[in-house]
Amino acid sequence: MRALICKEFAPYDQLEVAEVEAPPLHEGFVQVDVKAAGVNFPDILLVEGKYQAQPPFPFIPGTECAGVVSELGKNTSGFKPGDRVIVATMLGGFAEQAVAPAAQVIPIPDVMSFEHAAAFTTIYGTSYHALKQRAKLKPGETVLVLGAAGGVGLATVQLAKAMGAKVIAAASSAEKLEVAKEAGAHELINYVSEDLKARVREITGNKGVDVVYDPVGGDYSEAALRATGWGGRYLVIGFAAGPIPKVPLNLALLNSRDILGVFWGAWAGRNPRENAQNMKELFDLYEAGKIVPHISAAYPLDDFRKAFADIMERRVKGKVILTF
Repeated sequence: MRALICKEFAPYDQLEVAEVEAPPLHEGFVQVDVKAAGVNFPDILLVEGKYQAQPPFPFIPGTECAGVVSELGKNTSGFKPGDRVIVATMLGGFAEQAVAPAAQVIPIPDVMSFEHAAAFTTIYGTSYHALKQRAKLKPGETVLVLGAAGGVGLATVQLAKAMGAKVIAAASSAEKLEVAKEAGAHELINYVSEDLKARVREITGNKGVDVVYDPVGGDYSEAALRATGWGGRYLVIGFAAGPIPKVPLNLALLNSRDILGVFWGAWAGRNPRENAQNMKELFDLYEAGKIVPHISAAYPLDDFRKAFADIMERRVKGKVILTF
């Protein structure tokens, strides 16, 4: 089979597509013919040796993909050849065939395309866990979403609105803010040309927001934390801007704010039942038309460098995928 291979930690453009043997099909595992795979910022961090996990070489990156079940390992139940599924796994998604434990394989609704399925699990799983389990978002509360036109950002805009919240989308350009508005944002802030904290205070009548969702980090994190009101919850999602911010901890004390880390993958592994329930609720929202992945671009596997460059150069609005 053809796959994207990482032989050593290096800049992503040094990866190569090569013919390799299909991974072994162990007992309890499912083999899937891949139709599409979602590309995420952590995939790039992983191949460049900048992620918290560092697998042995060589490895096939790709944390999520979608396709059709082609074969089952011994004593594997719950699936049959021909089933349409998502594979949510740390490695192996950027290949013509993926193999994963049955527990990491998720049936997808008949109405969901492979492209949407490949772009679904990571962004919506992360964002829903953040809002539901970590922030405990309530209807009528206000959510500020940084990086609102990115994958998790747009997912959060859609989910927060579906959960009954008022959504303030913040992004770096008018074009990106228009995408967030189309996804359901009620208010917009361009944090390049506007004062983030001042605009939040203006929009909320000086109350501040209840929840901040921050996948960006960098220079805007402290301003966003200061923009939360009494009992505000600040969700630490990631650091797409690069620098990890160092915020004064007295800001947590003032206004009794909470700073909450969100590591959906680790949480899902520790809480499989709760994660399965989350996924069921997400699929219900998808079938109801309340959440829909926004595909910024789709590239064949050989053009993986273009997909990675779109992410690193911050051109993506929603998700970018690889197709097979």
